[in-house]
Amino acid sequence: MTTKTSILGIDIGGTKILIGEVDMAGRVLHAKSYASDTTDQQAVVATLLEALRDYQETVGIDLQTITAAGVGVVGRVDAKNGIWLEIEPGKSDPTPLASILADVLHVPVAIENDVAAATTAEAKLGVGKETSDFIYINVGTGIAAGTMTDGKLITGGHFNAGEIGHMVVDLESEVPCGCGRTGCVERVASGLGLSEQAYAKAADHPETTLPVQTGERIPADTIFEAAIQRDQLAETITHYAAKSLAAMTMNLVRTTDPECVVFGGGVTQNDYFWQLVQSHMQPNTVRFVTKGIVRTSVSSKEVGLIGASFIGQTALAIPIT
Repeated sequence: MTTKTSILGIDIGGTKILIGEVDMAGRVLHAKSYASDTTDQQAVVATLLEALRDYQETVGIDLQTITAAGVGVVGRVDAKNGIWLEIEPGKSDPTPLASILADVLHVPVAIENDVAAATTAEAKLGVGKETSDFIYINVGTGIAAGTMTDGKLITGGHFNAGEIGHMVVDLESEVPCGCGRTGCVERVASGLGLSEQAYAKAADHPETTLPVQTGERIPADTIFEAAIQRDQLAETITHYAAKSLAAMTMNLVRTTDPECVVFGGGVTQNDYFWQLVQSHMQPNTVRFVTKGIVRTSVSSKEVGLIGASFIGQTALAIPIT
């Protein structure tokens, strides 16, 4: 008899779905990425089911070795009941995602918020091996965090903890956010926010080399490279984003007293931008962060997938109905 030794991990982020087989120690065995538009929950479910069909045909899902599935999904999640509650503030469409996938895959399924899943990976494979008190901050399409305090993930009374992208960092800002406030850090320092700022301020910088005439999202690395080349528009929005991220981080440090702050996500993997963020940290404020403000040592491209697989391991006690 074949021993079941792996988990099917599914990481549903802001712009893509990553599906892969991961062993019990968190090693990715196979993986494939798919484009996804996360503006609507039902559309995401349809895209996911199609992606699973493709994955089965092109990579293969061996139910002789896969013992469960775990999903990390953007938005608010009732993990205990397997319900994907909403994709973003104001867009609530409670969806029984765990049971939908269990019916398709015929294995137990557990789900969790995508950044909470990544935080779980960090706890098992990263700084969590050195401390049980840390904050994991993901800066990608959006901005969110997972906070581990005494080894326990803070989820909140409504599964809404960690939505730090909606922390206001500029009281004078008129930049609107979908949450209903203005001045939110996500609107200026996330991958999407940086691109939006480039377009919003382009009229004041007609000499910019940024491709603001295309109407398409400008990658963060493109903006950072232009800033290195002293493009004034790129420098302006990059430095403001770095200062805003640092301010947000220091507020969080004062709130939960972590021993370490870990950054994940594609935006902060850029060395130039990372150094700028670090330069705005006030030493006295972060003096108790004794294990540092660091970037994750877990693969930034796979941390969500690995975390989802660890979430999947919790499904092993869930009976298949």
